[in-house]
Amino acid sequence: MQRAFLFTGQGSQFVGMGQDLAARFPAAAATFAEADAALGESITALCREGPEDRLALTENTQPATLTVAVAAFRALGQVPDLAAGHSLGEYAAHVAAGTIGFADAIRLVRERGRRMQSAVPVGTGGMVVLRKMGLDEVQALVAKVDAGLCQIANVNEPEQIVVSGAIAAMDQVVVLAPPRKALKLNVSVPFHCALLDAAGRGFAQVLDRTAMRDPAFPVWCNVDARPVTTAAAARDALQRQFAGSVLWQQTVEGMFAAGVRHFVECGPKPTLVNMVKRIALAKGIEGVETFAATTADEVAALASRG
Repeated sequence: MQRAFLFTGQGSQFVGMGQDLAARFPAAAATFAEADAALGESITALCREGPEDRLALTENTQPATLTVAVAAFRALGQVPDLAAGHSLGEYAAHVAAGTIGFADAIRLVRERGRRMQSAVPVGTGGMVVLRKMGLDEVQALVAKVDAGLCQIANVNEPEQIVVSGAIAAMDQVVVLAPPRKALKLNVSVPFHCALLDAAGRGFAQVLDRTAMRDPAFPVWCNVDARPVTTAAAARDALQRQFAGSVLWQQTVEGMFAAGVRHFVECGPKPTLVNMVKRIALAKGIEGVETFAATTADEVAALASRG
């Protein structure tokens, strides 16, 4: 049976994350030390002590979350048949696959976070999550928005879709959506929409200068919901991902179609495996097994299974 490892994205962070892993697994502790050295500052202290508002800054959240995801993966010490990550998590998947060195990835996502944060003035962009609405319904809703840019940013699961764009457009989405189905997210950046296009072109040049190797196993990319198997394809996918949509539901469905039924999530919290369960239920897919590798106890239990 093919086994897929999933890597959590931004939004799963919390003060104290990864510290039980670092305390119990030398490989996890070494990962935190490597992150500190790569950035010249203590990601370890930020994860352990916060404060929460500083951890929540995009330029800090991204390297911190990546570090925890890679620490969990290394502590587990197992190799998947394939992998995927949600937005930021795609970088952790490529570290696991050997596409990008960990120190390079930490510096990359710090730069990615800074460029995303500075791309759009605070207060001018936003995001809205739409729940209990299918993709066709959301597309029809987006077509009605005329107050500014509004695009689908994340297709997470059959009835959880996120739109992104100008703040006035996000306000209009909330007004136009059926009651209790739209919720504005507490974000400072309108991720995964065309407002980030210019910043994305600049970041693409940073990616061009970053050494990459062919991944040791396929990594499914967000923008195409297809596996990439070469360094060139990985670089291209990450460049387009900066401002492109995250097709998470389509990615998971593609894995199902390829016969994958076993999923393990590495990161601060088990958010993606819960999405996998709901996608499987909606598609009528049976025999799906999901496991979290987000705490020391979970990692130890999974490691003992082999």
